[in-house]
Amino acid sequence: MDVDVLIVGGGPVGLSSAIECSRHGLSSLLVEKHAGTSIFPKARLVTTRTMELVRAWGIQDEVERAGLPREDTLAVGVGTSLTADDFHRAAAPIAEDAPHSPTYAFICAQDKFEVILRSLASSGSDVRFGTRMESLAQDADGVTARLSTGEVVRARYCIAADGARSGIRSSLGIGVDGPPPLGHMISIMFDADIVHLLEGRMCALYFLRSEIPCAVEAVDNQRRWMVQTGYDPAEGGSEADFTPEFCVEIVRAAVGVPDLDVSLVGIMPWLQQAVTAQRFRSGRVFLAGDAAHVTTPQGGFGMNCGIQDAHNLVWKLAAVTQGRAGEALLDTYETERHPIGARTVEESLANAFITFRMMEGELTLSEAITLQAGRRSSEGLVLGFHYTSSAVIPDGTQPPPVPDPYRTYTPTARPGHRAPHVWLTREGRELSTLDLLGPHFTLMTPTGSGWSQTTPDQVKTVEISPDESPTWPKEYGTTPTGAVLIRPDGHVAWRTPNPPETPETLSTILQTVLSAPVDRSAPLLPRPGRL
Repeated sequence: MDVDVLIVGGGPVGLSSAIECSRHGLSSLLVEKHAGTSIFPKARLVTTRTMELVRAWGIQDEVERAGLPREDTLAVGVGTSLTADDFHRAAAPIAEDAPHSPTYAFICAQDKFEVILRSLASSGSDVRFGTRMESLAQDADGVTARLSTGEVVRARYCIAADGARSGIRSSLGIGVDGPPPLGHMISIMFDADIVHLLEGRMCALYFLRSEIPCAVEAVDNQRRWMVQTGYDPAEGGSEADFTPEFCVEIVRAAVGVPDLDVSLVGIMPWLQQAVTAQRFRSGRVFLAGDAAHVTTPQGGFGMNCGIQDAHNLVWKLAAVTQGRAGEALLDTYETERHPIGARTVEESLANAFITFRMMEGELTLSEAITLQAGRRSSEGLVLGFHYTSSAVIPDGTQPPPVPDPYRTYTPTARPGHRAPHVWLTREGRELSTLDLLGPHFTLMTPTGSGWSQTTPDQVKTVEISPDESPTWPKEYGTTPTGAVLIRPDGHVAWRTPNPPETPETLSTILQTVLSAPVDRSAPLLPRPGRL
């Protein structure tokens, strides 16, 4: 079997990689050792940036039907129990963040989210659950994998999305940087009728200083919930301590109702970590998701950071595979994503320390809710990250100053940054500048600038008139004669305030970004045209 990309791991990151491969015209095979998608909602928060990708993939409505209402659940609570008098609640500032995106963060439990992603991935890629990769070898031209089915797969590249205990990362001899494990954790999923107890207290996440300190997560905000707590092997603790009877006690203490009718759904042990792989690439194998960086669950960053890995990587694999870019473009994956992965891990660790301090009594509940709520909104981290690499051409400007790089996002079209969201009125309907992007390079320019006559085949030109948005040039930091070139992953590659110097100006720019001459006769897609 020959494919362009072998994807190992069928979680959200592997499935997103398959979706992106299909969008970029790459053949892919995804193998996942488990028979089905996750039965535990290990992740629930879909950040604003990931929701933008969900919107681009055409599944936003489906995800929102499967998730929880933003206004009711994008909040955090603290107390000694869910029903205690000392309970405090703080909601995410949705209205404050609204101008930055056509969508917003959303709560959709991973067990439901994966089903949606798997359906979409299967429509364009070969997705095989219940199939284990038995061995992997690589040479100068590609990778060879043997599967548990007896098949041998030959691929040009491999994406290792095989999780925190990545066997591929280990086999490549790639170490990790970070502290020792932070804790041995237990997740207890249960079914109980407690909605009527939470009027005015509904949150996505609750931190409770009950008899056994724990966190409670909403799974469906109806009957299904999850408690997370821990144990210390150094003090004689063990996962064997968490018998069904003890787990019911923990749930009742967390809710604050001693005789609560509880039905246990599942009990899952796991290790809380915060580490980053020392390298994200070894030859033709690329690490993504938890194989590359493992965050604490505080902040909900892990799954989302991994999906951004896939979004950054796959268009580059496509450009090289299809002969439009040089191999050096693939080096920019690690150059760009490693700093983002490491920073995300660090921020998740900072969030975890707030929780530890609260659970250990170093913070009052009032202090804890202030700190937890302040860290609950992370648009600066989620939308404000930027890349510096050979796939970005600087324009001499500096990043905009922000008071809090974690919390505060300041829109900018400076090269390396995510292209800003700006509402346009086009053909009688409202749409975002982000809705005009796709699996190709996009040149945004004011109508009449002259740039549309110089666009290579693999670039889509989007002309924006003053009637559609009189403020667009200012918000993108250009002029009526300028242009902004946006990469397939939505990050700005280059911008200029000037008209084209020659008909070949943009081709030269593209050649630099792609680390290779552009073959104008072999576009990635049929010429996207002009909008």
